[in-house]
Amino acid sequence: MSRFQVRKVAVLGAGVMGAQIAAHLVNVKVPVVLFDLPAKEGPKNGIVTKAVEGLKKLKPAPLGVPENAALIQQANYEEHLELLKDCDLIIEAIAERMDWKLDLYTKIAPFVAPHAIVASNTSGLSITKLSEVLPESIKPRFCGIHFFNPPRYMYLVELINTPTTNPEVIDQLESFVTTAVGKGVVRANDTPNFVANRVGIAGMMATMIEAEKFGLSVDVVDDLTGKKLGRASSGTFRTADVVGLDTMAHVVKTMQDNLKDDPFYSTYATPKVLAGLIEKGALGQKAGAGFYKKVGKDIQRLDFATGEYVAGGGKADEIVARMLKKQPADRIKLLKESSNPQAQFLWSILRDSFQYVAVHLDTVADTAREIDFAMRWGFGSQQGPFELWQAAGWKQVAEWVQADIDAGKTLSSAPLPKWVFEGPVAENGGVHSKDGSWSAKEGKFKPRAKLPVYERQAFPESLVGEGAVEPLKAGTEEFKNDEVRVWSLDGEVLIASINCKLHLISPTVTEGLLKAVEIAEAKYKGLVIWSPDDVFSAGANLEALMPVFMAKGAKGIAPEEKKLQDMMLRVRYANVPVVAAMRGLALGGGCELAVHCARRVAHMESYVGLVEVGVGLIPGGGGLTYIARRAAEMASAGNANADIFAFLKDGFTNAAMAKVATSALEAQKLGYLLDSDVIVPNKDELLFVATAQAKAMADSGYRAPLKAKFPVAGRSGIATVKSSLANMRDGGFISAHDFHLASLIADVVCGGEVEAGSLVTEEYLMSLERKHFCSLLEHPKTQERIMGMLQTGKPVRN
Repeated sequence: MSRFQVRKVAVLGAGVMGAQIAAHLVNVKVPVVLFDLPAKEGPKNGIVTKAVEGLKKLKPAPLGVPENAALIQQANYEEHLELLKDCDLIIEAIAERMDWKLDLYTKIAPFVAPHAIVASNTSGLSITKLSEVLPESIKPRFCGIHFFNPPRYMYLVELINTPTTNPEVIDQLESFVTTAVGKGVVRANDTPNFVANRVGIAGMMATMIEAEKFGLSVDVVDDLTGKKLGRASSGTFRTADVVGLDTMAHVVKTMQDNLKDDPFYSTYATPKVLAGLIEKGALGQKAGAGFYKKVGKDIQRLDFATGEYVAGGGKADEIVARMLKKQPADRIKLLKESSNPQAQFLWSILRDSFQYVAVHLDTVADTAREIDFAMRWGFGSQQGPFELWQAAGWKQVAEWVQADIDAGKTLSSAPLPKWVFEGPVAENGGVHSKDGSWSAKEGKFKPRAKLPVYERQAFPESLVGEGAVEPLKAGTEEFKNDEVRVWSLDGEVLIASINCKLHLISPTVTEGLLKAVEIAEAKYKGLVIWSPDDVFSAGANLEALMPVFMAKGAKGIAPEEKKLQDMMLRVRYANVPVVAAMRGLALGGGCELAVHCARRVAHMESYVGLVEVGVGLIPGGGGLTYIARRAAEMASAGNANADIFAFLKDGFTNAAMAKVATSALEAQKLGYLLDSDVIVPNKDELLFVATAQAKAMADSGYRAPLKAKFPVAGRSGIATVKSSLANMRDGGFISAHDFHLASLIADVVCGGEVEAGSLVTEEYLMSLERKHFCSLLEHPKTQERIMGMLQTGKPVRN
């Protein structure tokens, strides 16, 4: 089979989306050239240059590390169209104007390579209409590719074909977007606003209508429709502000212009309050005001009655908040039967969404699966609408919805389709089954796509009703305690999964990991430390050690600390490769566990750092020992015999300032990942790649490193650090306790009171870590920090 090679991508349009798509392509090491119009004044690439510079300041950061902005090649349509001939994929991301897009396609057509795919990042214009201006030779290679904002963080990408798109082209693009770009692909039909925006924006419009009907303020609505409802924390109106009210109005206008026969057409009318805000230029977050307005440190909300901004902070009624904690069936029954206006409002918006997706399933998407994943990945819902309906009891909820339709309580009089009540869906109790998800158009359950790329996902995200095996119940179990499961999927590589809260490393976790190394050495090629959620480990479990500390004080903690350090060394010197499969948080002890593994395979969104100073401690699980050893290794690399201190400064600073890498790329820069480690764009491929790495290392004759002494910076290094710290303390930049903590970190990473260049062992440095860690536990300022963190979850500065 010939592979679709993407050597270079062109992004046309350096606006908000185009520039950020280019940034994310650079994050995942795909060469990219970013085009825009030639500037009228100054250098011709001026527009693109300004956009690329802007990427460095945007929050949340579109780039893994800001300096990667320089890797984006800059171009303009007047001088550089020839560059398109070297591009395998061209993504058009200019403004949502059909005439502008068609004009651009005419301009670029002669320069498109004969094999290249051309795709539009339109959020809702007809892909088929856009294709009509293209030469016949390009039409089979044209489709829609809709990224969601911000493209680095949003998992959803919708792919939309036209009647003339070659099916193989969409398959190739789906494979590339999944593995190389790290996204979840939903195939959408070429209907206005595709899947996520069609269902999501229709839901937001319905929510605004129902909120007005029940007289609820924007802050209360957002509290009700955010995390409490299992949706994005920004709720409804805050989401609109973040998206931009003008952007939302544009999506709504696409529906108004193209969906006149839709039974929900009346709900697409632009609400007066939205039109009024747009007219005033209050376009949401980017304009400083929308449904909310920041005044000093306060967030005010719009009062619908007066049009003025008033104090916000309204919350859901306690009784309704309690209802939302129940299981789906009880939750929806309680909401429906309650007389509380907030509960009635919630039942109404859920009912509206169930009706909407059922009525539109036959036209908007191939199956119900696409709608549920689109709402999860594009709008931050924990469950899609069909999933929630199925989990709550398909038949009962359907009867309730239809009864409200018959009683004229709904926003549309369109009845639920027959398939809801009769046939396979009714018999199955919902649209998702072991055989696939329901296609209303074809009248059958359809299985997932069988593209080879999905063989890389052992545990893809599953939907309610699919009957997928849970990762922590899969495979062959070798050992289990309360906090670690040791198991294998293939009989070749062992997997250790930490399953306690935040995967905090307690004595029980330490015991489980030691057992995993022992079993792996006896029976397997390697060991992968992996868990199915988005935390690798958030650190050591201080609470688990509290009883020991209360009974025996710091002396009682020292043996427990040594057990943790010994486990780290056991992992480092295991006879089989131990691979850390990292995703999300790897902080404190989690970071230390990762750096002691033979290799790290990290998801792009890994947040890594030694953060112990936040609780008034120093890293005590070998993290500082690692910093000292790495400095020595780098100083001697290539027989350079360079000054160790030059390589130590950054590692010391990172630990002393509790610096956390905000991407796997930054973790490489900070030294917690090595250049030989692997960064994986797609979270669902992490286990596959980590397992492949373990096998490859074993098959290559892996041997653990030999234990060796290494040189340290010694007392002269400590003195240099302390003089700098004293200036910071005396200048009021750090507190006396910060000075004390940083001095202890310096003592460990420089090797204590020894001469510069003295050779030490890891065990010696770990004994220094242990001594200082335990002394700090009895320090009143550290105890204040620990108690503050345990009580509030926030660091105390003292």
